[in-house]
Amino acid sequence: MAVVAGIANKWSLAYGIAESLSREGADLVLTYLNEKQRDTIEACTGHLRVVKMLPCDVSKDEELVGLGTGLAELGRPVDAVVHSLAFANREDLSRPFVETQRDGFLLAQNISAYSFVAMARVTAPLMNRGGSMMTLTYLGSVRVRPNYNVMGVAKASLEASMRYLAYDLGPQGIRVNAISAGAVKTASARAVKDLSVILDATKEQAPLRHVTEAGEVGDTAAFLASDLSRGITGNVLYVDSGMQLI
Repeated sequence: MAVVAGIANKWSLAYGIAESLSREGADLVLTYLNEKQRDTIEACTGHLRVVKMLPCDVSKDEELVGLGTGLAELGRPVDAVVHSLAFANREDLSRPFVETQRDGFLLAQNISAYSFVAMARVTAPLMNRGGSMMTLTYLGSVRVRPNYNVMGVAKASLEASMRYLAYDLGPQGIRVNAISAGAVKTASARAVKDLSVILDATKEQAPLRHVTEAGEVGDTAAFLASDLSRGITGNVLYVDSGMQLI
């Protein structure tokens, strides 16, 4: 059974991951932020192997605890956890990083990085036969990408958190990794100014000469969730048509 957090609509990377996991036979538990989002997710995932939908606003500790309780009530072990959540104030993505205010900085860290730690804490006890946790990151964590700003710093924090989680949870047989996906025209990515410039540059400069597809990320997640990746933990896997080389 796999838990997938972060589906906003059918263009989400999390949706591509859910599709790949379902295709490979995984039963899915999907999380949602509010009732409106639940309706949107239900409308695009009806063909998938969804066994449960659970509310989880990762900014609220009580909802994180509720996620753990809801999963435990299913009476089945969790085999994989997918964290595809990130958020920053739009103004913090459009102005110079040096102008980032304290509340905007902490918000991006809370939703984009700490939430992975919090989800790991409530789901790890349910992974009693080991398994895989993964999160989604981006090249802006290790290189300056104009207009990515506070989110790049949050993604750097997320990747460091992934490594420490891999160390902590490894003795339980739980692998923890990150997928660094190339730029994709998702709802959240549209908040980044000049996204079209990045997409055009990928088509022209990336070794594979095409922008990243959600299905490519999904299939990588399916690999990480499977026993085929049993010797991999604490790593960032790039799925970006080779753009990280340029």
